Amino acid sequence: MSSEDQPKTRRERFAAERTRQRAAEEAARRAAAEQPGDARTDVPPVAPAEAAAATEQAATTPSLPRQEPAVPQQPVSQQSQQQQPPTAEQPAPQQAVSTASSGQTTAAATPRNATQSASAAASTDADGDTLLTDSPDPFAKIFGTDDDPDASHIGKPVRQRRKRKSPRIGTIAVVLVALLVIGGGAVAGWSFFGDPIQQMLSGGPEDYEGTGNGTPAQFSIIAGDTGTDIAIRLAEADIIKSSEAFIDAVLARPEQPDFHPGTYQLQQQMSASSALVALLDPNNVLAKTVMIPEGTIMKDIFTSIETSLEIPLADIEAAAADPASYGLPAEATNLEGFLFPATYTFEPGVDARTVLQTMVNRMFQAFDEHGIAEEDRWETVLLASVVQREASMRVDFPKVARVFLNRLTIDMPLQSDATITYGTGNTHIITTTDAERADASNPYNSYVHHGLPPTPISNPGDMALEGTVHPADGEWLYFVTVNLDTGETVFSNTYEEHLVAVDQYLAWLEDHPEYLG
Repeated sequence: MSSEDQPKTRRERFAAERTRQRAAEEAARRAAAEQPGDARTDVPPVAPAEAAAATEQAATTPSLPRQEPAVPQQPVSQQSQQQQPPTAEQPAPQQAVSTASSGQTTAAATPRNATQSASAAASTDADGDTLLTDSPDPFAKIFGTDDDPDASHIGKPVRQRRKRKSPRIGTIAVVLVALLVIGGGAVAGWSFFGDPIQQMLSGGPEDYEGTGNGTPAQFSIIAGDTGTDIAIRLAEADIIKSSEAFIDAVLARPEQPDFHPGTYQLQQQMSASSALVALLDPNNVLAKTVMIPEGTIMKDIFTSIETSLEIPLADIEAAAADPASYGLPAEATNLEGFLFPATYTFEPGVDARTVLQTMVNRMFQAFDEHGIAEEDRWETVLLASVVQREASMRVDFPKVARVFLNRLTIDMPLQSDATITYGTGNTHIITTTDAERADASNPYNSYVHHGLPPTPISNPGDMALEGTVHPADGEWLYFVTVNLDTGETVFSNTYEEHLVAVDQYLAWLEDHPEYLG
């Protein structure tokens, strides 16, 4: 090598020394690879021309004086009999190797292949400093940090480098892993866990803020509603954001709130806590609601009115004392049978007379809708009240009415347990005893007394009225419900057929003693 080719500047000498060191490292690596029994085949071969050039350059390059600073933090090979060079499947880890003799620590890593080492490139940053570009860690180019040896400047200690703000590798790695996981099942995962995760991240269930958006919204609480029932319907009406937020607000109160049936004036998109406060404020009640199921007897209707509308029972009974004043048939001794089953809404402060008259008027409306003439109303409601108590499925109402009409035609007792229980007052059960069926003192005992009962035994709805006015065609004289859970009913023409069905019913009843009362 001529004198003109000799390295002159400090940087050139550093580069030459670095090339000499890497050539020596490559020679040592190849010697280790040629040891007997070494089966490694994953180290790429070095071209002879490149190796010779590297060796020649190293031989002709003078050694640097010892007072010159060493190449700072440059990766060097750590060769030993105990440590095997990395394979393609096992990348070389970066590690700090302590030098016991000097007390200094240098950065060490297993070298790359000779081709890359011999042709290491350099680039210049904004300060004019030369930077190494053959970093063993691909993330170093993205997430370079001050303690990264491959990111240091040549000839300048790491601590003198300009501080750079860089993202935390650990945080980004976690995000990358999370993205990989979500990428495989994001849709399904978020479908199942999205809301709970969002709640955990936000600190609780979704909720609106404030007392509403100004849009009026009416909400009704029905007798028997639980806090959960109310919460679900509030969310469905967009009065609150989520039912969970309302339940949390209820549970957060020191005492369990007491909800009263009625219609309340609220707003849309209220916070759960403000909606709860509004529902507990009687000043927000716009209307009160009472619901009467089909077949309910008059006494139980009075109780529902008292509870739902907060009208004293004494006032209700006093208002019902004169049935003729409501326009009922002359045969009627009370309002039984003429209080149409439905859900009614009344303004706060409504009186008992108004409530009862409203229910009676609704029954008159049903009479007209089913084409029941005024002169036929009494007998129609007598039979319909029995049909209502005996039938359970819509398809059976016309058949049950036909059985009773067939019996009335041949002067056969109705033999309805429902009439007996009405007379005994045990309307909460459906079975009767032998003694009760033989008790002639009970005017409602249809086993002993022929014809229709003396008064209606319930308040029938539309299905019972329709079945009574338009009964099914058939010659049935008997029926029995053989499954009280499903309402399955067997209709028979003869007594022998009926006994078979009765045995079926008794067998079912033995398996369900809870129906025996």
